[in-house]
Amino acid sequence: MTASALKAAVGQVPAKREKPTTINGFLETYKSEIARALPRHMTADRMARIAITEFRKNPKLLECDPATLFGAVIQCAQLGLEPGGALGHAYLLPFNNRKRGTVDVQFIVGYRGMIDLARRSGQIISLEARVVHEADRFHVQLGLNADLQHEPAWDVADRGPLKFVYAVAKLKDGGVQFEVMSRKEIDRVRASSKSANDGPWVSHYEEMAKKTVIRRLFKYLPVSIELAQAVGLDEQAEAGVPQDNGFVIDGAITEHAEPETSSDPMFDQIAHDLVTAGTRDEFDLARDLIQQVDDVAAREQLMEIAQRRAAEFQSA
Repeated sequence: MTASALKAAVGQVPAKREKPTTINGFLETYKSEIARALPRHMTADRMARIAITEFRKNPKLLECDPATLFGAVIQCAQLGLEPGGALGHAYLLPFNNRKRGTVDVQFIVGYRGMIDLARRSGQIISLEARVVHEADRFHVQLGLNADLQHEPAWDVADRGPLKFVYAVAKLKDGGVQFEVMSRKEIDRVRASSKSANDGPWVSHYEEMAKKTVIRRLFKYLPVSIELAQAVGLDEQAEAGVPQDNGFVIDGAITEHAEPETSSDPMFDQIAHDLVTAGTRDEFDLARDLIQQVDDVAAREQLMEIAQRRAAEFQSA
């Protein structure tokens, strides 16, 4: 289907509503809902071009639930992030939703997307992430007089393997916050991801490592609502929890399936803590809270995440 055809499909008024099973069928059934969900800066033509580009880059997306595909594109648009492309703002990936028995589309925020969202908060002057190689001079001091110094070994042909990743934020009030993670810590986060062996973790490892340390730094920074939303969706993708992007489009909710995610307010926080735990004590603290979640399906999801992380700590 051409971009113009997709645009035309989005802009017309449906005469009949039927349960969609294909990309074309979805557009025909929910074209008005898609148009309403798009932010002002995103036209139907622009969304069509983005979708077609992603299809060509990753044909597996064509096998996914159409509602989640366009829902993911709309989520990106509403956050002001563009999937794929040279900007590296976000990536669309297939996700095997075992509970629904479907292949859904989830989006992962790139580190440049994280930085862009952080700057929009108005409270952060600058935010950057860097990788440290074995040949670099790197010194970190914590405590009352925290300090970080990094001198890259620019004069050598090979700086050696990646050893650390760090992020530094300068705040509007003059404060500075930084976070450092070792290669081993980054790899533990990667191992807990459902996309550890596919997508940007394979093709853009350094960018994903930078994003991981930036996401951890966000715990100590003033963040906007849109940034908190982006981080939450990104953590769901990393933890293998369905984002339910199909429900972004009003009208698709009742005609597909009821959302699979838990309404328990503790679920998102525990899932976040399990995935980002950097020490065994942090992990054990998060795991102990699982039994306080009332929803049985939610507990099972959290236990799956905990089992994967426990294996990582045992092998570390």
